[in-house]
Amino acid sequence: MSEVAYLPLKPVKVEFDKANKCLKIYIDDIEGLDEINLIELESRFKNSLDICEDVEVKLLNNKVANIKELLQKHKWFLVYKISKKCNGLKAFLKECEITLEDDKLVFLVPNGIRDIMLERRLDVLVKNILSEEFGCKCDVEFRIKDFYIHFDFDSEIESYLKESEEKRKEKEAKEADKKDIQQDPDVIFGKRINEKEEITPISLIKVGSKCIIEGEVFNIEIKETKNQNILVYKLYVTDYNTSTYVKIVAKKDNIPTSISVGDYIKVEGNVEFDEFEKAIVVNAKNVNRAVKPERLDTAEVKRVELHAHTKMSTMDAVCSAEELIKTAAKWGHRAIAITDHGVVQAFPEAQEVSKSEGVKVIYGMECYLIDDGVPVVYNPKENQSLDTTFVVVDIETTGFDNQKDRIIEIGAVKIENGEIVDRFSTFVDPEGKIPIRISELTGIYQNMVDSAPKLSDAILEFEKFCSGAILVAHNAQFDIGFLKRSYQECGLIFDYTYIDTLELSRRVLTDLSSHKLNKVAEFLNIELKHHHRADSDAETTAKIFISLIEKLKSRGYKYLKELNAIETNTKADLKSHSYHATILVKNQQGLKNLYKLVSYSHLEYFYKRPRIPKSVLIQLKDGLILGSACESGEIFRAIMEGKSDEELEKIASLYDFLEIMPVENNSFLIREGYLKDEEQLRQINKKIYQLGKKVNKLVVATSDAHYCHPHQRILRQILKHNQGYNDVENDPYLYFRTTDEMLKEFEYLGKEAAYEVVVENTNKIADMIEDVKPIPDETFPPKIEGAEEEIYNMTMKRAHEIYGEPLPEIVKQRLEKELNSIIKNGFAVMYLIAQKLVSKSLSDGYLVGSRGSVGSSLVATMCGITEVNPLPPHYVCPNCKYSEFVTDGTVGCGYDLEDKDCPRCGTKLRKDGHDIPFETFLGFDGDKEPDIDLNFSGEYQPIAHKFTEDLFGQGYVFRAGTISTVAEKTAHGFVTKYAEEKGLSLHPAEVLRLSQGCTGVKRTTGQHPGGLMIVPKDKEIFDFTPIQHPADSEDKSVITTHFDYHAISGRLLKLDILGHDDPTVIRMLQDLTGVDPRSIPLDDKATLSIFTSTEALGISPEDIDCEVGTFGIPEFGTRFVRQMLIETKPKSFAELVRISGLSHGTNVWTNNAQDLVRNGIATLKEVISTRDDIMLYLIQKGVPPKDSFRIMEDVRKGKGLKPEDEELLRSYGVPEWYIESCKKITYMFPKAHAAAYVMMAFRIAYFKVHYKEAFYATYFTVRADDFDYATILKGREFIRQKIRDMENRMNTLSQKDKNLLTVLEIANEMLARGLKFYPVDLNESDAEKFIIKDGGLLIPFNALPNVGIAAARNIVEARKEGKFLSIDDLQRRAKLNKQVIEILTQYKVLKDLPQTSQLSFF
Repeated sequence: MSEVAYLPLKPVKVEFDKANKCLKIYIDDIEGLDEINLIELESRFKNSLDICEDVEVKLLNNKVANIKELLQKHKWFLVYKISKKCNGLKAFLKECEITLEDDKLVFLVPNGIRDIMLERRLDVLVKNILSEEFGCKCDVEFRIKDFYIHFDFDSEIESYLKESEEKRKEKEAKEADKKDIQQDPDVIFGKRINEKEEITPISLIKVGSKCIIEGEVFNIEIKETKNQNILVYKLYVTDYNTSTYVKIVAKKDNIPTSISVGDYIKVEGNVEFDEFEKAIVVNAKNVNRAVKPERLDTAEVKRVELHAHTKMSTMDAVCSAEELIKTAAKWGHRAIAITDHGVVQAFPEAQEVSKSEGVKVIYGMECYLIDDGVPVVYNPKENQSLDTTFVVVDIETTGFDNQKDRIIEIGAVKIENGEIVDRFSTFVDPEGKIPIRISELTGIYQNMVDSAPKLSDAILEFEKFCSGAILVAHNAQFDIGFLKRSYQECGLIFDYTYIDTLELSRRVLTDLSSHKLNKVAEFLNIELKHHHRADSDAETTAKIFISLIEKLKSRGYKYLKELNAIETNTKADLKSHSYHATILVKNQQGLKNLYKLVSYSHLEYFYKRPRIPKSVLIQLKDGLILGSACESGEIFRAIMEGKSDEELEKIASLYDFLEIMPVENNSFLIREGYLKDEEQLRQINKKIYQLGKKVNKLVVATSDAHYCHPHQRILRQILKHNQGYNDVENDPYLYFRTTDEMLKEFEYLGKEAAYEVVVENTNKIADMIEDVKPIPDETFPPKIEGAEEEIYNMTMKRAHEIYGEPLPEIVKQRLEKELNSIIKNGFAVMYLIAQKLVSKSLSDGYLVGSRGSVGSSLVATMCGITEVNPLPPHYVCPNCKYSEFVTDGTVGCGYDLEDKDCPRCGTKLRKDGHDIPFETFLGFDGDKEPDIDLNFSGEYQPIAHKFTEDLFGQGYVFRAGTISTVAEKTAHGFVTKYAEEKGLSLHPAEVLRLSQGCTGVKRTTGQHPGGLMIVPKDKEIFDFTPIQHPADSEDKSVITTHFDYHAISGRLLKLDILGHDDPTVIRMLQDLTGVDPRSIPLDDKATLSIFTSTEALGISPEDIDCEVGTFGIPEFGTRFVRQMLIETKPKSFAELVRISGLSHGTNVWTNNAQDLVRNGIATLKEVISTRDDIMLYLIQKGVPPKDSFRIMEDVRKGKGLKPEDEELLRSYGVPEWYIESCKKITYMFPKAHAAAYVMMAFRIAYFKVHYKEAFYATYFTVRADDFDYATILKGREFIRQKIRDMENRMNTLSQKDKNLLTVLEIANEMLARGLKFYPVDLNESDAEKFIIKDGGLLIPFNALPNVGIAAARNIVEARKEGKFLSIDDLQRRAKLNKQVIEILTQYKVLKDLPQTSQLSFF
């Protein structure tokens, strides 16, 4: 308590609330106290008492004379008490006015905050606090006051910033004296820190102390306080063990010199608990640059890492290809291999980074290899008949390693002429302890073997039993491996022929998914009494063997040798044990072969992971170098299994180099009991080294790196923990090691041998590798003969049809410019493909909407690819071709021109043109590859995809693949879960650091919703990428690119054929009304009016609680956009396009244009709404076109404005508000995209105004997935009440509830317009479509809860056979389950239907 004795506080009573871990301090009076005192008190107690999580100061005897006195003298204390109960509103409570009116306490708050306060029932809370804490009773009311509060920090921080005028002047004088002194380049803020002062690890800093820490800055936040002359820098700093916040409070004229993420700094300051941050912070006094402690490779000759993983190894590695390559470059390594598990998805990134870093990337993969050439019969001899004598054997052991573990039981069964004739069983004294886990598995305990025969005696007896017979075992490699070792110990020769029933069952029982002993026995109806006991397992295996031999005899097999010729079942092979192997790409041919292997492993041989059969690898081994990989590799495992030198040499013959790894990597084998100690691991590595010498194969030492540095181990632990691994504390250090670290690791081989495997041999392999390009540099568009001529002719023909001959100069110049760019750069084929797709869809009766900037191209318009005409607003006569263009910017869109008759022939002129520059599509020089995105009807999308495949041929069209990685929010969840379950208390800064480290790790793969990659006929897909099924799906119909489509979209043509509801809606509306949507006038006044009022709908705003009538209109029906409409009151089509652009951009409307419009600084017409606006406006202001285009590109990508560009704009008279608006924008919509969306939306709005039944029938059919049948049938008032209830809970609504709210709003509007809903009718309702009926809509079957599409369609299909006679008849004919019948009954669909069709005569 001495720490807080100086505070003006006189406790009269102290209590500790154990349940809430809260220390309650009672005082007599609050005179002399202030909020800063209390905050300091809380901080000191919480940090000095481990059991204390909260501190609360309370008045003992409610000694406040009255509420008026409380408000006058101690408003802060009231806010303090409320804030203790309601976190998050403290700053608002401190700023709002609190007054007393009669007996009512009134809080004047902003509108949005009032809603939150009421939602949290703060009025009740305040009443209770007044009563319990101060002995005052009064009502509480929250009133709206129109004011805006800007706050960043609590008042205690603000007070900390205040300085006296004298101190300020004194500082200014000192700063003036320093101006002539050259600034120390290492000082970022304050002054130089004494280098002799001790550095404190961040984990050891304590509140209330001074400290000096060092660390790397990994995040920076800068905030401006209410005193706008003060900036607060919050630096996130880590020393790689933990992290903290460092705060620098500085005046704008004394801001820290350049500091960036990645800088390594030294900080001197005071450690405090920050109430605002709810965390420890170091308030910096001085900040200096420091030398970052880095691992370096100081060896004269460097090693080459041949086995390293990136974030593309699914949920397993945490370093990017970039980080690996840059680390190798920094260490002076000449090359590094990328070998992810089963995939090559890091290749594109590696290729890009290698160019800039000058490090050769050795492209490779760690594959999962399966031996599809495993024999059934081992050591077969001539003329061995299926009718010979067999001994089926099973053994139980103390472990899995036949080199160190011992046999504890032998069971055997003799078979002659297909019958069991004898049995053998014995325990064996292992002359050591049986592990508990083995006893639990087998039921064999120590006392059962202590007096059993020794191994030599047991083996001699077994030899007598099976002499002259052929041995049989299930998974024979295990049993025979131990027997071979035991025979060797006993001085006997093992030369038996033996059969593996595991492999035999795979070849005979091909329909069986698992071939474990118990599964095979179950399949053949053979009893397995005591699994994992030798005698019982041998008996069961014998019966299985007899059954399999009988099947083989029936197929004509006579001799054992023939069994190895039985064709293997690939599916069964896939489930066999897989080994790891390292594949390195030697040359370009090898790269293509690797892409094929990756593809086949995903498409044909996938089982839990992508597997490669040895036979397939051998066929495609040209240009590849094969390594033996890690402890899961075939050679390492064979040594552990005790295979003979002869067998090891045979296995090694497949590989080009053998790998050995640090002992640490395989230490789990010791923990799990497979090996005794590290010495055994070293002996295995020595054995591999000797094997390499014997078979003349290079042996190399590899790290098997999963991250770059030891401190990153925790990131992999977090990933593994969240996948369910429970031993992550023992996770080995799998980091990228330096040459010296590896030489030290392998010094037990001897100095020369260590240098050979670490340095010499790794460099020899690097020398074998040629320069390889995973992705070619060039572009390879598909070829269509005569595409250029066809596009030119099609364009000009349509242009002349619309604008006549000769073409108006503005049209002629635009087309010449575009066609020149399109044809010169080889883009004509892309235009022709899009034209064919759109033409096909239109001929089949479905409109197509364009996306992106394709509407910026007049050629695209003339070819029929898009409806958007990018020319300036204009008139054109459909009869005599007279035209008139408005180029002065006074009109934004041709549809907004006044109606006008042709001055030549009197025909009504057509109106068109959106004034969109071509540059936004193909770039200023017309050479940017076009990205043509098209919105097809969702139900037509599969047809469009099939048409594309027919157009280019099977094997040349693939879905665009995507890679899904761990997102920042998900990573945060991983970290917090790990911390909670491991009992760790992490600083928020450390949580962010660890989250950043886990972000970007691959989770799965997917597909672009409509993207297709087109391969030219003279190329193969393997020239660009492997292929696979998305997310390793069992659905074999979809094949995607293995690489994320972004990596190859510049090399192959990507078509975006997207499925969208709008074209589907338009088609249904056309079917219902007979109105051709292309004939709808896009200047219809009634339709335009619903964007500002409800009058055209025949209802009032009060009927639907909304001032506009855009419910159900795409792009304009959301609450966000409806509010925009209310604020902007658009009067033209052009303004609707602007609103669409504003609503789709990021930081374009909110916190930007919205404020400009509200404050009268700019109008809707003037603010920046789409990317094109910027270029056109700047050109109009006189800014050079190229500069205008470049600035537009920077702004639309969120890069803001460079200082020199700001000055350039000012020099041309661009207003400051426009410049500031550009700087806030992070993403912008193209105008052509907005125009295309609005054209679709306007047509749908037209039907809403003029064909209301069709509109609502279509809306509920296509979009209303969350239709609430029960609510809607209860009538309009019930619907409105539910809408109000949901609106009151808006902040807590799920997405499903929000979707339902939209459906209810539209249902209410429909009812308000005089239409009604008819309940589901068994004899008339459709399966899924709402049917127009007598001034209303008949609801379909699938609108009922839990009645799926299949059941609904079955009912309608069965109904065609005739009326249903009974419920039983309905259930039988429509194949309905009990649940569907119950739902139909509950909602009275079956009210007139009897249960049964049976007649009773009595």
